[in-house]
Amino acid sequence: TLLSSLGLGTTLTFASSHWLLAWMGLEINTLAIIPLMAQHHHPRAVEATTKYFLTQATAAAMILFASTTNAWITGAWDMNNVSNPIASTMIITALALKIGLAPMHFWMPEVLQGLDLLTGLVLSTWQKLAPLALIIQTAQAIDPLLLTTLGLMSTLIGGWGGLNQTQLRKILAYSSIAHMGWMIIVLQYAPQLTLLALLMYIFMTSAAFLTLKTSSATKIGTLATVWSKSPILTTTTALVLLSLGGLPPLTGFMPKWLILQELAKQSLPLIATIMALAALLSLYFYLRLCYAMTLTISPNTITSTTPWRVQTTQASFPLALATVMALGLLPVT
Repeated sequence: TLLSSLGLGTTLTFASSHWLLAWMGLEINTLAIIPLMAQHHHPRAVEATTKYFLTQATAAAMILFASTTNAWITGAWDMNNVSNPIASTMIITALALKIGLAPMHFWMPEVLQGLDLLTGLVLSTWQKLAPLALIIQTAQAIDPLLLTTLGLMSTLIGGWGGLNQTQLRKILAYSSIAHMGWMIIVLQYAPQLTLLALLMYIFMTSAAFLTLKTSSATKIGTLATVWSKSPILTTTTALVLLSLGGLPPLTGFMPKWLILQELAKQSLPLIATIMALAALLSLYFYLRLCYAMTLTISPNTITSTTPWRVQTTQASFPLALATVMALGLLPVT
């Protein structure tokens, strides 16, 4: 029931051109993922769920308020013409809060840290779809300066925030914030690149989360012992992480390349330069994970307790598919 409601909420938002229906889809979506997040009854999971619920409820209320304001002034509930600047600014703020764009990103690492890896995967991929669909539909009505600011801040904060982390889920949360920034920065010039970046982000993040689930790793220290259990998986994971960082010839280079090219086409060299430098910040912590996984001395002394090497029950097909997509899609360009 919960998973189908999760799908239904997002689909409802996708299909709607009326603000009330879109809001309803977002609400169904939020209410369906809440029990999935709290299902382990761990105090941390419950705390994360509460934080998530409060931010999402605030964002949904803001969307409802802004669309009502717009309808009150213009008499239309249609999404495509949000002509009132106050309403459009409030809508983009609320949607940014929903997907965790900086400076509304503070809930994201905390919430992701409290969840298990599969729910975390749903939160960082599926839950981004509905708000991003709304952002893409309303992008033309939004102040371009605001969009650019959101995008730049998100890439910078997503790069800086992850530098000091040792918890893998927090690192992935900051990586998610940075990728969302890349999507938003190009939105007003080429929305199709936003969709492309989102698709590639979903492949790479799925590969990363499913790998961590297979090796049940949640800290950098645990990664150092994975190689002896599954050496081939370690190799592919290192490549997936570099792909997330955006190195050619891997998939992750494609959205960054095209987005920088588009920004240069729009004669925004300064913004393109800042984005490229922010990508270096993110690359640093992906490289840290690669280093811990593949380049530490083999009989290394680890400070953490070694986890039991249990046989995993996870299906290997999704991981294989996501890894292949995250490594080999560059020729699509």
